[in-house]
Amino acid sequence: MSETQPSERKSRRGGGRDARRQMRAAGAAGLSAPFITREIDPVDILSEEATEIIEYNAETILEEIGIDFRDDPEALDILRNAGADIKGERVRFPRGLARQLCATAPASFTQHARNPERSVEIGGNKTVFAPVYGPPFVRDLEGERRYATMEDFRNFVKLVYMHPGFHHSGGTVCEPVDLPITKRHLEMIYAHQSLSDKPYMGSVTAPSRATDTVEMSKILFGADFVAENTVVTSLINANSPMTWDDTMLGALKVYARNNQAVITAPFILAGAMSPVSVAGTLAQTLAEAMSGIAFTQAVNPGAPVIFGSFASSMSMQTGAPTFGTPEPAKVLYACAKLARRLNVPFRSGGSLTGSKTADAQAAYESTHTIIPTVMGGVNFVLHAAGWMEGGLVADYAKLLLDADQLTMMQDLVSAIDVSENGQAMDALRETGPGQHFLGSSHTQANFETAFWRSELADNTTYEQWSADGAAESNERARKRVAEMLETYEAPPLDPAKDEELRAYIATRMEDLPDSDF
Repeated sequence: MSETQPSERKSRRGGGRDARRQMRAAGAAGLSAPFITREIDPVDILSEEATEIIEYNAETILEEIGIDFRDDPEALDILRNAGADIKGERVRFPRGLARQLCATAPASFTQHARNPERSVEIGGNKTVFAPVYGPPFVRDLEGERRYATMEDFRNFVKLVYMHPGFHHSGGTVCEPVDLPITKRHLEMIYAHQSLSDKPYMGSVTAPSRATDTVEMSKILFGADFVAENTVVTSLINANSPMTWDDTMLGALKVYARNNQAVITAPFILAGAMSPVSVAGTLAQTLAEAMSGIAFTQAVNPGAPVIFGSFASSMSMQTGAPTFGTPEPAKVLYACAKLARRLNVPFRSGGSLTGSKTADAQAAYESTHTIIPTVMGGVNFVLHAAGWMEGGLVADYAKLLLDADQLTMMQDLVSAIDVSENGQAMDALRETGPGQHFLGSSHTQANFETAFWRSELADNTTYEQWSADGAAESNERARKRVAEMLETYEAPPLDPAKDEELRAYIATRMEDLPDSDF
């Protein structure tokens, strides 16, 4: 029996955990994989007959019902010249036209990061994880729910940069309400560009803000490089059902004309913004996404575009959105197949929950969203971590709890190792019947990498957990956030580019009003 005292055991265990954390932090700085490569086939729940029915119905929506393109005469002219039937703001696509236009969209593309080792491949058998997007509130390290600030935004960018579970810096990781809406996008884009060297998303809240994103990206990457390469991916949401507005269309045109990627994404609360049935929601989603992809290609054939789908169910008692339920998972699996048949990358999924805190509900709802996301073959995953309260809150603790799970996903979609080492026949011969494998040569050679290990889960004994303070997952995650922010170091940025970016921001800040009104 060991004579080591509990305090000594605690110190030794903690030292081991600290060492592993330091190693993983080093990996995040330059050694972690820039994206996941799926080595198994995606889950397919849609029969060929059902697929053809949904595609036929989507074409019927486009041909008979149509899609509204509102308050943008130029968009209507572009689609009219492409062969669409225009009556007022209603656009109808003759059967087959939208799919024909979509055919010029690339099946996959590279989004370049300022650190080339961080560039991501979007499409095919690749999966890219990006953090939560859009919440006006945060839940901070004291557990307080409050409006987000620019400091919160910077903190989230730092955490995402440091954590190997993320491949992409994302976009509006939270909405910093302490800056005017007319100007905040400048500081937000600069935060992604200066505090991280992972790829990032652009502003879409006005066409001029999309232009600012492109201009700042030209400063960072060089105008010639941006002209020939994609360095920004941005989220263009439809106003479901079957409507695109001038703000989204204006931003889309800016990005498409500059060869920058857009996600044309129906945002659907089934039962309110689409039919309650899975098949009906699928037909509408496909029609809306195809109309957006077709418009992008009509603006600039060959511009990179991603088929987006965000579909949630709803409580028929309260009208609130619900997450982690079976129906949205079915929509996700099916839309992924529809995107593959359209031969374009697909965006959906994440770690979604309607819970108010990072509790058991948050855990199981997020799990029931991220597993279909990965197994279904999603290429670009927005809201992969940190999403809380139906998207109203970005939670510091949940960001890390979710990200910890993201590091598992490459192992989940890797093929089973049937190499000589994987077959482990030597271990079976060496150990034989009735003995354990702990001391076998094979176990000793492979124990460090044999199984995925969580950074935040506690797998010690009850006694050790109690001696360590009986901290639950939320507390452990918040402590880790504080440690990461304290040790953060910004990736090097060319001082001349940094100076030029700050000068551009200063000029635009002077030019822009503090309010749209």
